[in-house]
Amino acid sequence: MNPEQKPVQLPLGIRLRDDATFANYYAGANAAAQGYIERACHAQDAWVDSFIWLWGKPGSGRSHLLQAACLRAEEQGLRAQYLPLQECLDYGPGVLDGVEYCDLLALDDVQLVAGQPGWEQGLFHAFNRLRDAGKRLLISADCSPRELVIDLPDLHSRFNLALVFHLQELDDDEKLRALQLRASRRGLYLSDEVGRFLLGRLTRSMDALFAALEQLDQASLQAQRKLTIPFVKDVLFGDNGRL
Repeated sequence: MNPEQKPVQLPLGIRLRDDATFANYYAGANAAAQGYIERACHAQDAWVDSFIWLWGKPGSGRSHLLQAACLRAEEQGLRAQYLPLQECLDYGPGVLDGVEYCDLLALDDVQLVAGQPGWEQGLFHAFNRLRDAGKRLLISADCSPRELVIDLPDLHSRFNLALVFHLQELDDDEKLRALQLRASRRGLYLSDEVGRFLLGRLTRSMDALFAALEQLDQASLQAQRKLTIPFVKDVLFGDNGRL
């Protein structure tokens, strides 16, 4: 690290998920967004091409892709910082101090601080410092930058410079493939039959489905059992494994 660079530290308690990788992400209709984000982790293109805005409903994979980008950047020897704003609210906009010393900054759920003067000023100045330093910025929100209600006009204009991707929710077939991909990365075999059983009995939220798969993975290891419908029923819905 350049000795003139200021160290950047994550707020206490914020960690990247080890399983939030590009290899673990089933893109479906979001393949173009994933491709651009992966390129942003490597390319030395003009700064504006490295400012990407992801928006979509909860569970559409926004947080996964931001964390995957940070993990990939770190693998490339770059300095990356992931800031889930839900967890940063109590710290205030001071968490943005020094972000220009990162090669890549990922801000998750930026809609949570829209309309708050201190945060908007902090984001505006952080944006300018990142741009002037030629660094990369990824932002996620539940709406597009044009739809986000921002009181600071200059910040709104900055946000509208982004390359924008609307992340689409997976349909049931794609959710099944996403579950099977995640299972295979864990060394598990998830048949179509068992996967469709999970989709039919659990909420369609990918976070909930992945949490159930993790529970099944642990139970399978302990019991040395394959994932069958009777075993899944016992683990997830039996007296000792009710969700």
